[in-house]
Amino acid sequence: MYIFGEKWRRKPYSREILANLLYGPSCVSLDYALHYHGLIPERVEALTSVTPKRGARFSTPVGLFLYSSVPEAGFSVGLCRVELEDGRAFLIAAPEKALADKLKQGRGLGIRSQKECLAYLVDDLRIEAATLGGLDTGLLDALAQAYRSPRVALLAKLVRRLVRGKR
Repeated sequence: MYIFGEKWRRKPYSREILANLLYGPSCVSLDYALHYHGLIPERVEALTSVTPKRGARFSTPVGLFLYSSVPEAGFSVGLCRVELEDGRAFLIAAPEKALADKLKQGRGLGIRSQKECLAYLVDDLRIEAATLGGLDTGLLDALAQAYRSPRVALLAKLVRRLVRGKR
């Protein structure tokens, strides 16, 4: 893949579009998507994505692109298409999918209860608890089923509890 230099480029390139094109099928997810959607405060330098294929890593002059493998059954659940002003578009995980991917990817987290899940989300990822209450539990349930993930199912139950607590 080639990107024209600044002198010859007609419009700026999009790292998110490059991530979709560099290794596919893929969608922007995990830490990058969590930051993009405003869930985590940290700036994320590497562009993180998920794919139903093997994971991969590409270090390029425009940045580091990391791809993590997710089960094919859940790859397309929770995808969003973001269109740029010039009509170009890229695929990115919805906030719920980005969180589910993060939990699915995290080996050795030791999350077995809603309390441990909340502690991980609030203390480790620094997500506001109030933000969690705004997530779509239906989408989280669909992701838990597609990934067959107890941790994602715990997240769905936790969010449901937080929504009930708001009322």
